[in-house]
Amino acid sequence: MFEMSVTYTDAPPTHPESGAGDKMPCPYCGHLLPSDAQRCDRCDWTRSEKETAEGKASDAVAVVLSIIPGLGHIYKGHKLVGFLWMFGAIPVGLFVLLAAFASAGWGLGLFFFYLGAVMLHAYAVDDRVVTSKEDEGEEY
Repeated sequence: MFEMSVTYTDAPPTHPESGAGDKMPCPYCGHLLPSDAQRCDRCDWTRSEKETAEGKASDAVAVVLSIIPGLGHIYKGHKLVGFLWMFGAIPVGLFVLLAAFASAGWGLGLFFFYLGAVMLHAYAVDDRVVTSKEDEGEEY
C-alpha cells in the first residue's frame, strides 16, 4: 500500500574523498591539482626536478634590496645581471647629476625612474636555482 525509503546521510562515504590537504594550487593559474602533480592541464606549468618550496626567494625582499640597484637580483641568484644593474647606476647617476644642474634640481627625479625599473625587474625575474656540486642523497 505505502512504501517508505530511508537513507542514512551521516554514514561515512564508501570511497574516501580527496581533501584539501592533498591538493595544491597551480603556481601559474591557481587551479587545484593533486600535491604530486607533475604538470597542470590548464596552463603550461610543469614541475622541474629541482623545484622546492624552500628554494623560492621572496619577491618583496628582492624589491626592498633593490634600493641599492642590483642587490635584489643577486639575492634571487642572478649575479651577473645584478652587477650590471649596479655598474649601470654609475653612468645613470652621472647623467642625473648633469640633468639636475641643467634643470635647477628637477633632473634628480630621473634617478627614481631608474630605481623603479630595477625594482620592477627584480620583482619579475624568476629565481635561479643553483644545483649543488656534490650529491646529497635522498631528502625526506
